[in-house]
Amino acid sequence: MTVIYSLIFYTCIPFILLRLYWRGFKAPAYRLRWIERLGFYSQSSKQNVIWFHAVSVGEVEAVFPLIKQFMLNHSDAQILITTTTPTGSARVTAVMGNNVEHVYLPYDIPFAIKRFLTQFKPQKAIIMETEIWPNLFMLTAKQNIPLFIINARLSENSCRGYQKIPALIHPALAAVTLVTTQTKEDKQRFKKIAGKDLKVQIVGNIKFDLQIATKIIEQGQLLKSTLFVKRFVWIIASTHKDEEQVFFKIYPQLKQQIPNLLLVIVPRHPERFDEVAVLAKTEKLILQRRTENKSCELTTDIYLADTMGELKMLYAAADVAFVGCSLFKGSGGHNVLEPALIGIPVMFGAYMNNFKAIETEMLAARAAIQCQNSTELVINLLKLYQHPQYKHQLITNADVFLKQNQGSIQKTIAEINGITQNL
Repeated sequence: MTVIYSLIFYTCIPFILLRLYWRGFKAPAYRLRWIERLGFYSQSSKQNVIWFHAVSVGEVEAVFPLIKQFMLNHSDAQILITTTTPTGSARVTAVMGNNVEHVYLPYDIPFAIKRFLTQFKPQKAIIMETEIWPNLFMLTAKQNIPLFIINARLSENSCRGYQKIPALIHPALAAVTLVTTQTKEDKQRFKKIAGKDLKVQIVGNIKFDLQIATKIIEQGQLLKSTLFVKRFVWIIASTHKDEEQVFFKIYPQLKQQIPNLLLVIVPRHPERFDEVAVLAKTEKLILQRRTENKSCELTTDIYLADTMGELKMLYAAADVAFVGCSLFKGSGGHNVLEPALIGIPVMFGAYMNNFKAIETEMLAARAAIQCQNSTELVINLLKLYQHPQYKHQLITNADVFLKQNQGSIQKTIAEINGITQNL
């Protein structure tokens, strides 16, 4: 089965590269460094690295605290971080700079993976969340490299899908040294797809352990007191296609009740910045872009955050947050813990499939608000605006909820160290 999988992947490579080229029309970064995706590197690199893989921005942000703790515990260690997307790559460069090495993870084809492993010779491999790559896993095992899947989550739908290809998934997971999962349900699903004994430990979600730097909070508060002075700021974060339209449609209605309302829109992908600006103009809303570098006018309706890496700071400048990729069926949600950690009320939509446990637990703790439709968006925002005590209670509940769930980073490190010391 692995041979068939590899042949299919080889056949698809020309089309995958064409897709990168096509995406490059809107996001030029997709056309850069594509040779790394085939395991070729333009310069010599460090070897015997501790290798972390995080697909994109969300996973990268979550793994930073873990990596920094590893660096404190192992000051002489060489760290390699791989990503898949340009946005994830940009965050690694912005946050870690020259303290780590960074490249794209090659496609899961044997010749590319072999070159990658030869180039960096990892001491251990640490994969964030649910990235199951059969060739990568099996070739790593052949070189006796301990491989860990951490902060793992597995939805019921994904579980059923993996169960349909046991000849591919069983040998891949047999190469895994340890899986640390977010919940008991995730552990049970990994056991289901493994085919035989797989070492799995529940350690919780390391996203609860994210530390927001004081400097970021202060920058956000300064922005609020200068650029957004006297405005009630509703940040709509990590939006995907068609979501902005929902908020632009309800904005005039909300403006009647909240005259100083300002929508701060933060699209998830930079290639959509211009698209969102055009949409606002179509709706006859006055839009200002962050890259214009000027004070926000009192007449401004929409503030478009057309920059990267500033979301946490913008959360700190807001009164209420809505986290996107959650309004439409087929969406999976994004990290709703960040705004809660910063200390503002959190709202999200009906479709949080990728964060089901967090969704359920936050709602049970009355630490967030879920909105099923536009009507509920309006009702809940007005409630937060008109009832400060309710808003304060939501923030307090979220703070308690977060503190009750912290500590996963130390548990994850303890599990990894406990195994590697005995190998």
